[in-house]
Amino acid sequence: QVQVVESGGGLVQAGGSLRLSCAASGSIFAVNVMGWYRQAPGKQRELVAQITGGGNTNYVDSVKGRFTISRDNAKNTVYLQMNNLKPEDTADYYCNAVGTIATSRTSFVAWGQGTQVTVSS
Repeated sequence: QVQVVESGGGLVQAGGSLRLSCAASGSIFAVNVMGWYRQAPGKQRELVAQITGGGNTNYVDSVKGRFTISRDNAKNTVYLQMNNLKPEDTADYYCNAVGTIATSRTSFVAWGQGTQVTVSS
């Protein structure tokens, strides 16, 4: 009932920038938390950044000062601005949304299909 679609990945040189976007749609009453996770080859998926409906943010230490998460509550959309990218940021990036379904008022956790980010040295 809830779909999450990411966009904006690609190939960039070290020091460059990319902006990821993610939109949640469907039978949504509210989206409480939206976030970005990433998974590099051979590694576990890790939380990169998270933002609540009130604008509180949380970042993994390795991206602090380089990445900025923001959201448009009216559009149920979250963005991840990634600056000064490093080769170690190379991974598949996944969007996550947690909220309440409009019809049933039950909670949902939805994941996108992922978008690839490759940073060359």
